[in-house]
Parts: sequence; structure tokens; C-alpha cells
Amino acid sequence: MRPPAPSAPVVLRRHPGAAAAGAPRILFLHGLAGSDTVWEETVRQLGAAHEVWSAQLPWRGQGVEGWGRTANLTPWVEEALASVPGPVDVVVAHSMSSNVLLELLDRTDAFDRFGIRALVLVSPFYRGTAEEFDWATITHYLNDFHLILQEGIRAHSGGRVSAETEILMAQRVREWIGPYGWIRFFDLFLRTPELRTARITVPCLVVGGAHDIATPSQHAIALAGALPDARLRVLGGSGHFPMVDEPADFNAELREFLDSVLTPPPVLQTTLTTET
Repeated sequence: MRPPAPSAPVVLRRHPGAAAAGAPRILFLHGLAGSDTVWEETVRQLGAAHEVWSAQLPWRGQGVEGWGRTANLTPWVEEALASVPGPVDVVVAHSMSSNVLLELLDRTDAFDRFGIRALVLVSPFYRGTAEEFDWATITHYLNDFHLILQEGIRAHSGGRVSAETEILMAQRVREWIGPYGWIRFFDLFLRTPELRTARITVPCLVVGGAHDIATPSQHAIALAGALPDARLRVLGGSGHFPMVDEPADFNAELREFLDSVLTPPPVLQTTLTTET
């Protein structure tokens, strides 16, 4: 089968590694204006114990023109899940893609169809009640949107460009996203109080960064508290990209979580006795 063109809305990539037959499958999803390259160190650390996939989604940096004019983004995450051959045991999603994933799981039977056993939600946007949204919230995410994007540029560039260049690049990315893309992002955020989190009963790891200006750690704390089976980790030296800011700590938390949810429970041995 011919591989998808780079301009296709969803581009799936299997990462190198001779995973054993039957190894758990993990799918990584990047955030707004990001790229699956943000997971490179995480994927490298996982080794061959897992079959690892990542998706390039329409809202990737310089991705699909006009994606923001589509009101419902969930079919694209659904397409990524469906493109992985076999069950997807764990989905790891960052930032806005965490919210798209949660909406998909809330609206559909995706857990059953794709065999999802656990979730890792990194720097998600979340507020539990509509009353928590006010005009100051809109002002921050609208007027300071380029600062949030600048943090993503820093993470993807590895700090190799100056702060002045980061700002210019962030402003260009903001223009590419445009008002429609911003509306899609903020609309997802506004709908988080409507998520039926009680339906998401699989084990979840929610990771936040203590210095995140996009999604302060209170977002991760609130979401973890709303999920039936969630572990919360707030990394003290991280911003919006814990997997880049503190890769060793992030990867250790991820491996510990995967080991706990993917290791089969021990088989209890029973001894039969007969009475004489």
C-alpha cells in the first residue's frame, strides 16, 4: 500500500524497534502546532518492549490548511486510532489533542472498538465548571496566545534559537493557526465542564508542569480528580512540555505507569486437596 502523502490530514508513523510479537501498542498524539518529533526521546527510552506509533494530525505545525474551519475534530483522532493495525493499548496525548481524545471517548464506543486499556494525558486543558470561565480567561488565551506558542517552539528547537527569533516564529505560527484554529482550541476548552469523565474508567496518568503558562498545573489536578481511576504527576521543573523539559522524570513516570497497567496480574495457584 502506498504511504500517505505528507499533506494528508492524518499521517501515521511506526517507530523503529523490534517489538516482540504481542507487544502492547502505544499511540502518541502531539498538540496544537506541534509535531510527533516532540516524543522522540520518550520513544527511544521505551525500547523494544512496546510497539510504538505516532500520528501527525491536521493541527500540526504547517499542517493542513483550513483544519480550524472543521467544527468537530474527533474524526481525525479516530482515524489515527483506526490506522494502527490491531488494538491500541495505550494512547498518550499532549495538550489540545488530550481534549480531542477525551471528547472522542466521551461521545463514542472508542474504548471497545480500539481496545484502549489506559490513557496518558499530558498538559491537558480542563476546568470542571462553566463558572470558572471568565473574561480574564479569554484575555489570557487570546492576547498571550503567541507566548504559549513560543514555548512550543522552544521545546521543538531544543533552545537553539534566540528568544527574539522564538517570538517572531511564534507570531508566524499564530497567523497560520488563525482565528478559526484558535476558536477550535478555545471551544474545546470551554466544553471541558461537559465531559462525562465518569465514563472514562480505564487507568489514566495525568501529567502537568509546575511552570506551565498554557495549562497551569491546576488543570491537571482538576482533571485527575474528575477521573475515576487517575494518577496525578506534576513535574516541578516543567512547563507545557514535560517530556522535553524533564525527560528523565517524565519517562520514569510513564514507564512505571505502563508497567503497572500492561503487566498481566499474577496467576493464583490453587491446590486441590481430597478428603480421606
